[in-house]
Amino acid sequence: MVTAKSYLTGLMCAIGCINFDFVIAQKTIQVSNTLSFPRKEVVAVPVSRLKPFLKKNKGSDLRIKDSDNNPVLIQWIDNNGDGNNDELLFQAKIEGNQKAVYTVSAEPGIPFPESEISTYSRLVPERVDDYAWENDKIAFRMYGPKGQQEALQGIKSSTLSSGVDIWLKRTKFPVINKWYKGYLTDPLYYHKDTRGEGYDPYHVGNSRGTGGIGIWVNEKLQVSQNFVSSRMIAEGPLRTVFELTYEPWSEFGVRETKIISLNLGSNFSRFESHFTVKKTVPNYTIGITLHKNGGGAKLNDKAGYYLHWEKIDDAFVGEGIVVDPSIVEKSIAFRSDIPDESNLYVITKPQNKLVYYAGFAWQKSGDIQTQQDWEKMLIKQSQIIKNPLIINVK
Repeated sequence: MVTAKSYLTGLMCAIGCINFDFVIAQKTIQVSNTLSFPRKEVVAVPVSRLKPFLKKNKGSDLRIKDSDNNPVLIQWIDNNGDGNNDELLFQAKIEGNQKAVYTVSAEPGIPFPESEISTYSRLVPERVDDYAWENDKIAFRMYGPKGQQEALQGIKSSTLSSGVDIWLKRTKFPVINKWYKGYLTDPLYYHKDTRGEGYDPYHVGNSRGTGGIGIWVNEKLQVSQNFVSSRMIAEGPLRTVFELTYEPWSEFGVRETKIISLNLGSNFSRFESHFTVKKTVPNYTIGITLHKNGGGAKLNDKAGYYLHWEKIDDAFVGEGIVVDPSIVEKSIAFRSDIPDESNLYVITKPQNKLVYYAGFAWQKSGDIQTQQDWEKMLIKQSQIIKNPLIINVK
């Protein structure tokens, strides 16, 4: 016969025998989208907002799951290089005007999700010293000091430019290492679209490419030469971040450090330039090359987006800039008969830090088909910048 006393004693024993090591600590991250269209974006949660969780659990044990209990890809980032993580990244998917809830838990037994689709960046000494970066949509590169030295010596394969080169991709998988490896035996390897992955038909020269900067003075653009040093901050898989530095340039003695980042799934790199100057500058100007004065340009100072639409070989490419309209003084489509001097210019108010987005989309990638498609993408990007996803950790 079970008495009330024996039942209570047994219940207390059962409770006391629970191994609390197996109780999973949890928090939730609520992500809110205030815009009317669906968004799939990399979000960053500051470590400071995860401190209560991390006081009791190791960061290496942390896992994030979506509402269907599926683990999602994560990435820790140490932005300042002090050896401590500053942010936790994951890619959130939220419908228009909706919220999505993700669960944070300590589950070291669950393997980290992996993906062959990733962001990536590195210095490329095998082709002089380019710095190249990419994600599942697009790829870019800029040019380093050895390339500058060789270009000044007249070596044709090198480039003297602080413009931004773009590589046209139609595969979601990384191509940088593969294309540069091919270059070692065939210098035209990535200039031919023979593998169905894309290629590099884009000419930069002394132009701004897609997103290079300068200072607009007396109908002339003053620009830096190639970067002189680089530093990787994060490789991926969700965000690649790196830093480029430049020798003083222009009559104003500008010293510039440029921090560039690219998120998985985005058609736009984020550029953040930090300046110190010897003499007050009149502006900082962001540009897009207008190859041989061709293609169509559209400038929207009110919304802060600027587009160029051109045909390269047998398909169209849209290039664009998105910037906070409050810092824009004016914009112009400057056309010249001098090679590489025709550029779309966005002239911004001088400041110690300039932030803008530059990117593109290729017709053959499947992301766009018309100039109207590209403009819609730019409009969305301008709205995304003004209305970031709202993160609430509970």
